[in-house]
Amino acid sequence: MSTKKTVYVPMAVDIVHPGHINIIKKAAELGEVTVGLFTNEAIASYKAEPYMDYEMRKIVIENVKGVEHVIPQETRDYEPNLRKLKPDYMVHGTDWREGPLADVRAKAISIMAEWGGKIVEPEYTKGVSSSSIKKEIRERK
Repeated sequence: MSTKKTVYVPMAVDIVHPGHINIIKKAAELGEVTVGLFTNEAIASYKAEPYMDYEMRKIVIENVKGVEHVIPQETRDYEPNLRKLKPDYMVHGTDWREGPLADVRAKAISIMAEWGGKIVEPEYTKGVSSSSIKKEIRERK
């Protein structure tokens, strides 16, 4: 049995950018990384649908250095995967402190506390997001 700490990282990763890499790097420093990759339906529940489908995004993210496992994140709510994995850490950028995921954050903190798990929030990578990249692509057309 592995003595390595377990780390859960929920991500959509439609367009991989340095912010995603920063989060994964930080997560890998803490232990064995499982990415909960949002399904297209889960993404569509709070923002525009992704350009790439789930399988395409999975191929990309499972080949990023530091990622050990990729599982579906089927809803905006992290509870099912958190309860299944009971990770030592969950890593998420600070961008979820406000906006559509603020309520999800509060619930995740509460759930993780049940088994002594901790939330780690690396500073959001300023000036880069999939949404801003998509916007720039649309504007260049």
